[in-house]
Amino acid sequence: MKNSITITSILQSMLTPEEVQRVVKLIGYEDKARKFTVYHLLQYWCMAALEQWGSYRSSVDFAALCGLPVVHYSRFSTKAAEVPFSLFKELFHLLVCKCNREARRKLTFPKELLLINSTTMTVGKTRLPWAPYHGERAGIKLHVALRAENGQPLQVVETLGSKHDGPMSEALAQPDYILVMDRAYGNYKAR
Repeated sequence: MKNSITITSILQSMLTPEEVQRVVKLIGYEDKARKFTVYHLLQYWCMAALEQWGSYRSSVDFAALCGLPVVHYSRFSTKAAEVPFSLFKELFHLLVCKCNREARRKLTFPKELLLINSTTMTVGKTRLPWAPYHGERAGIKLHVALRAENGQPLQVVETLGSKHDGPMSEALAQPDYILVMDRAYGNYKAR
């Protein structure tokens, strides 16, 4: 049984190709393509952001593995340059509007989400001599556990800026929440 859901299937359930076409017409952009439409470009952008693809060329190489239509990288870059930013801004606004309370209730998570991430703040080396970071810089890192439901921090832990995020996931983990964090916090042995 497959227990994973791809970002493209989530995107298709939230934004249908017909809704994207409506926004395209609203903005006044004429999508002349048949094989690589604005909707396909949106899918490419989402996968590129999720998988952290480095370039148009690498995106096209990985697209087939993700179930996206295969196009030449020059077509991808040309389409990305010609579609106006305002179109994607409207699509994002539409997506945010759909993520209202009713949509969140349909997801029926068994527990509340706890978002974990870090921010590094750097200063000159002489200001924090006890926290060396890189070269002539010093820095500290704040690891924040934020409740997704109300946007309030649940826990904040500070470390040296050069310390890796991985060990901090255990300090921020709470059994009453579903943890949402990036790969830097990943500890596969603990899961």
